[in-house]
Amino acid sequence: MVLETQSIAGFTFPLLGSLFSFLPIDSLFSTQGIMVMLLMAYAGAMWMFLTSAPKVYTIMVSDLEIARTLYEDLLQLPEADVPLHYYYNYEQTLGTTGLDPLYLSPGITQTVQKDIPEGLWYQLKKNAQLHVISGASLGHNDRQRHVCFDRDCLEQVLMRVQLRGVKNKIRRNKPLNFLVKDLHDRVIEITEISN
Repeated sequence: MVLETQSIAGFTFPLLGSLFSFLPIDSLFSTQGIMVMLLMAYAGAMWMFLTSAPKVYTIMVSDLEIARTLYEDLLQLPEADVPLHYYYNYEQTLGTTGLDPLYLSPGITQTVQKDIPEGLWYQLKKNAQLHVISGASLGHNDRQRHVCFDRDCLEQVLMRVQLRGVKNKIRRNKPLNFLVKDLHDRVIEITEISN
């Protein structure tokens, strides 16, 4: 039995010549070839990270307590055990981090609640959380409004509304806009803000 071998820098690799005959081995192990392989490995690692990284969807609401009754009581979304702002350092992106007391003037005191996250946090699906914050204006006839920039988030909420059998009416599909009646017969307008 004769084995075909290939020698690269003094090392002998059996069957390497026949398995990788379509690749020019000399250029594959050159500086340029190694750089291309490293870039391909980096691109693969980034793709794996970005597709598996947890996702945070943010909805801005008119009233947090009314939103709490909608998402907890009516849609029965479970509270997030560990809000993902710890993962993403989310509080710094909102500008709500406190200053280090070392940098404050002697007469200034500041209380920072680091353990209490701003807003409400719910587990929307396995690798996605819903962050509900206040700040949306009231809608037509002082209607409660929930606004979001992410269509995927609103599609997930709408699917949950429909699966729970909650009264709803889709007003527009692009941008997505629908109405929901809560337990107190208040009409809540949930809408997508398109970029």
